[in-house]
Amino acid sequence: MFTAFSTALSGLSANAIAVDAIGNNLANLNTAGYKATGLQFHDLMSQTIDAGNSNVGQGVLPVAIVRNFSQGAIQATGGAFDAAIQGDGFFMVRNQTNQTLYTRAGNFRLNTDGNLMTATGENVQGWSATGGVLSAGGPIANINIPVGTVFPATATGKMDMDVNLDSQAATGAVVSAPIKVIDSQGGSHVLTASFTKTGVNKWDFAVTVPAADLKSAGTTRVATGSLVFDSSGQLTSPAAGANPSVKIVGLVDGAADMTIDWSLFNGAGKGRLTQFAETSGLSTSTQDGIAAGQIISVGLADGGLVVAKYSNGQQATVGQLAVATVRNPDTLMAVGNNNLQASADTAAAAIGTSGSSGRGKVVGGAIEGSTVDIAHEFTELITMQRSYQANSKVITTSDQMIQETLNIKQ
Repeated sequence: MFTAFSTALSGLSANAIAVDAIGNNLANLNTAGYKATGLQFHDLMSQTIDAGNSNVGQGVLPVAIVRNFSQGAIQATGGAFDAAIQGDGFFMVRNQTNQTLYTRAGNFRLNTDGNLMTATGENVQGWSATGGVLSAGGPIANINIPVGTVFPATATGKMDMDVNLDSQAATGAVVSAPIKVIDSQGGSHVLTASFTKTGVNKWDFAVTVPAADLKSAGTTRVATGSLVFDSSGQLTSPAAGANPSVKIVGLVDGAADMTIDWSLFNGAGKGRLTQFAETSGLSTSTQDGIAAGQIISVGLADGGLVVAKYSNGQQATVGQLAVATVRNPDTLMAVGNNNLQASADTAAAAIGTSGSSGRGKVVGGAIEGSTVDIAHEFTELITMQRSYQANSKVITTSDQMIQETLNIKQ
């Protein structure tokens, strides 16, 4: 009878711990990436009675906290630095003591130094671009985004323009078409292509650069030549592949001399310059030069890619999140701040990129919700409450029986 007290007390203690776990789950109902926990029990069989023919248990103990690593709901947020893992795996972070931790919470932020951080200040791990090149196969480190760097300029090497020259124009008629090109320092220069009709189906062209863009007061003509069209208005001379070369020498801004290939034909071999009985004019023009630019925004894209957008309209991948898989994630220990830490029983993490070797895919602009099921938790709470009441009743009943026994003796 006396052992009933300790048996019931073990039940009270175990159920109190279970209620604590349920309360923690409910408190984290809206915590990003939180994985719900449950308590496992085991019984104590230590008392033998009736000369070993039977035995009676001595109560119950909580044996393990089991974490539910099922997939949480992916919720689109549109946050620039939000990310969620669809499938297996964890984001890797390092805390202030340089410990490696794991998390499913992808509500990241960028600090003033350009480091990608968790909401609680841990450094997100992955790969950062070096010299504009991202290599995701090497060792992982803190992801740092060069927020103050400038996207280097790329000088124009090719240009083209789609121009129609009116076949009904009189001899001597002039048609002009401008195109902006970029030098090696990112400076822009407006070239003007002038077409002069010299006869039936024949035109001369000259490309000029503004005199103010050149150091010397010499000629501003940087390319000249002749054009011949057939009776269908298609360009026949120069032939496909014989593109004029536009050479600009002695730029006043100190940029390197430029040599630009002027493509007169498209990829299908069709001339970009035509001579139809339509109004002369430029329809489109393109060039491959890129002006210098600074980062104006950064965000996380699908695949865990950190993409920077520049003021010159370009964008570049400047980093990538690492994704780690653990064979036995149930051995990971919660250490707060949405983070998990490897225990002595945890297998070594396999680190790679999103979607590789069975790893989950990283979804940008989204957050994974918790795996807490409020209906299940309240059901468990009622169950534990009933169990707690039952064990309390055992104690009061045992006490009454002892009092009755003492009264009999008196």
